[in-house]
Amino acid sequence: MKIQFQDKIMEVQNETTIQELLKEAIEKSEYPVIGAIFNHEYVNLSYPIKQEGEIKLIDISSKEGTKIYRRTIIYILGKALEKVCPDKKMMVNYQLPNSMFCEIEDTEITEELIQKLSDEMHQIVRADLPIKQVIMTRKEAEEFYQRDDTSKGRLQLDLPNNQEIFMYYCEDYYNYCYGTLANRTGVTKIFEMIKYEDGFLVRYPTSSNPEQLPKMIETKKLAWALDEYDDIHKILNVNTVYKLNKAIEEDSIKDIIMLDEALHEKKIANIADEIAKNRNVKMILIAGPSSSGKTTFAQRLGLQLRINRIKPVTISVDNYFVERKDTPRDENGEYDFECIEAIDLELFNNHLTQLLNGEEVEMPEFDFHIGTKRYNGKKLKLEPDQVLVIEGIHCLNDKLTSKIAKDQKYKIYISALTVLNMDRYNRISTTDTRLIRRIVRDYQFRGYDAKHTIATWYKVNNGEEKNIFPYQEEANSIFNTSLIYELGVLKGVVMPLLEEIKQEELEYAEARRLIDMLKYFETIPSEYVPTNSLLKEFLGGGNFKY
Repeated sequence: MKIQFQDKIMEVQNETTIQELLKEAIEKSEYPVIGAIFNHEYVNLSYPIKQEGEIKLIDISSKEGTKIYRRTIIYILGKALEKVCPDKKMMVNYQLPNSMFCEIEDTEITEELIQKLSDEMHQIVRADLPIKQVIMTRKEAEEFYQRDDTSKGRLQLDLPNNQEIFMYYCEDYYNYCYGTLANRTGVTKIFEMIKYEDGFLVRYPTSSNPEQLPKMIETKKLAWALDEYDDIHKILNVNTVYKLNKAIEEDSIKDIIMLDEALHEKKIANIADEIAKNRNVKMILIAGPSSSGKTTFAQRLGLQLRINRIKPVTISVDNYFVERKDTPRDENGEYDFECIEAIDLELFNNHLTQLLNGEEVEMPEFDFHIGTKRYNGKKLKLEPDQVLVIEGIHCLNDKLTSKIAKDQKYKIYISALTVLNMDRYNRISTTDTRLIRRIVRDYQFRGYDAKHTIATWYKVNNGEEKNIFPYQEEANSIFNTSLIYELGVLKGVVMPLLEEIKQEELEYAEARRLIDMLKYFETIPSEYVPTNSLLKEFLGGGNFKY
C-alpha cells in the first residue's frame, strides 16, 4: 500500500503499525510523539495500517497532543491506584488550569498516600510499558466488571446497545478510556501530584511549554464554582451520561431540566442581591470565553437588578476600537482585534469617568467596514438608580477600566464549566461543550457550517488563553452557565452538521471525535427547554434579544 507522510510517498505492508513505519521520524521529532492522525482520524502509534492514506504525527506541543497526554496520565494513575489502594474507587471530577481534580471514595487524602501514588506512577513511566487495545464481548466485559469494578470507566458497558467493549490494557491492568491514549507509558514523563482540598490534583505541562510544568496558579474561586455544581448534580443523581440517559428513559428529565434552570435563576438572583447590597457599585463587568452565554446572562441579570430597583445601562466595548491604522498586528502581520491595545483605552476610561460623575457623553459607534469611530448624536447620562453593564473579553483586566475605583466595579466571570462526566473515570471537556454550542449558534444565526467553526476554533482558544483565563480569579462572582442536560438537546441539531464534514477534509478528525462523544447521549426534545433558558441563545426561539 502507498502511504503519504509529509512530502514522501512510502510503500507499506498490510498491518504495519505507524510506530514501525515512521520509527525514524518519531525518534528525530523535536518533542515526543504521542499519537497520529491517519486519514483525518485520531489514532495511536500502534495503529495497524490496513488501507492507503495519509499520516500526520501528533507531538506533545499540540492541543490534541496535550489531550492524549492528559488521558494517558490519568490511565497511569488508575493503574497506580490499583496497586497502592486495590479496593478503592477514584472519581476524576473536573479540570482546573493544567490539572485534573480527583477524589478517592471513603479515603482520607494524605501527603503519604499522594507520595505513594506518585512514586508508583513514576515507576510505571520509567518502565515504558506498552499500552494496547483489546476488544471484549459484552459477556466478557460483564464478567470482568463483576470481578473488578474499582476505578474503572464503564460507559460502554452501561449503554445496552454496545456488544463490543473497547478496553486499554497495560500488564495486568484493564480500563475503558474515552479517546486516544499513547501507546507507551514512557512518553508522559512530566507530571506532579499535589494535595488539594479533599482530593488531589494531577498536574501536567501545557502545549505551549510541553517540557516543564507551569507555575501553580491558585484558582480557588473557579474550583469552588465547579465543586458547588458538582455536589448539586450528585444530589440530583445525574452526574454521568448513564444517569442522564436513565432520567430520559424513566421520563423524569423534565424535572431535571426545571431543577437545573431553577439553579441558574437562583444563582443569578444571588449575584444581583450581592450587587444591590453595595451602593458604591456603578459598573458591572462581565467576561467569559466564547459561547458561555454572556448575552442571555446579562439580560437575565438585568431583570434581577430591576427587582432590586437598579436599572442596567449597557455599553459596548466594541464601539471603542482604535482607528484601523492604529490597530496592533499579530505575529503573522494580521490585525489583532482581540488584544487589549486594540481598544482606545484613554477614550473609554474618560467616558466612563464622565458618566460616573453624572455628565452627559456622546457615545461613539464603530464603523467596522471603514475602521473608524463615528458620532451620530447618541448621548448618554447615568441616572442615580442606573448602573453600567459592560460585556467583553477584557472586562476582568483592570487595564480596561484603569481610571475607575475598584469599589465602583463588580466583576463577573462566566463559563460553561461542565460537571457532567462520561463515567467516573472519563470526563467531558468544558471546551468541547462550548465548541458544540458555537457550532449550533454559528449555523443558526451566522450562516457558518460546522467545518468553518471547527477550523477557526483554535484562534478563539488562543485569544481566550491570553485575554480571559489569566484574569478569572479577579472576578467578584463566577457563574457557571452549563446545564447538565444541554448536550442531549444540542445533539439533535449538531450531529447532522458534524456528519456533513467529509473524511478527506482536515476538520474531520475533530468532527468524528465529537460525534463519537455525542452518540452516547439520548436525544432530548428541544421543546423541553424553557423559553428563558440560556440554552436558547444557541437554539433560538427564546425570550431575549441576541
